[in-house]
Amino acid sequence: MSENLSVPGNISPFERIRRTNASGAEFWSSRDFAVVLDYSDYRNFEQVAGKARLACFNSGHRIEDHFVDITEMVTIGSGAERPVKTILLSRY
Repeated sequence: MSENLSVPGNISPFERIRRTNASGAEFWSSRDFAVVLDYSDYRNFEQVAGKARLACFNSGHRIEDHFVDITEMVTIGSGAERPVKTILLSRY
């Protein structure tokens, strides 16, 4: 990554992809995270997310508080939409 994250005023790539819900809680999309971390195949990132779930559980946290599985509709090349699985992640 060519960004210099130590320069004041720069926003980290993780903060750029941060989202907030209607109540102001922050979360991240696993698909956005996979792109920032340069995963060319989302299936490989799903394996990492599985390990993160286990680490969350092993540290005594509730997995469902930090990992929410959803299905999103994404637009494909033809303009049609198709469902894709995504995980909404907390800061954990």
